[in-house]
Amino acid sequence: QVQLVESGGGLVQAGGSLRLSCAASGRTFGSRAMGWFRQAPGKEREFVVSISWGGGSTNYADSVKGRFTISRDNAKNTVYLQMNSLKPEDTAVYYCAAARTILGRGTPALETEYAYWGQGTQVTVSS
Repeated sequence: QVQLVESGGGLVQAGGSLRLSCAASGRTFGSRAMGWFRQAPGKEREFVVSISWGGGSTNYADSVKGRFTISRDNAKNTVYLQMNSLKPEDTAVYYCAAARTILGRGTPALETEYAYWGQGTQVTVSS
């Protein structure tokens, strides 16, 4: 199975930036769409952004559009999430996920479209 490990979380003041990384195992990383989700304490996990397997398409939640940027480096088996202009509302555990389908279509936004998940990394934004 695909294994994913997130890193780069931490504590930052509102208005600051963080860059999350997700390192993937195996040979199929470059053939799967990838996504980032987040979950705050006591709340449901929500979609943040996704990127197609080839990197040519992206899909951002309205809450992060213009502030967050997803990218991938298939040669390094890594996907990134650059987070700028952070707000306290961004505080959550951030999860990296790999899509179920190899060479699948589009940029999935539903949890059910992803099969593999990382352990999560905490992002805390203070005001």
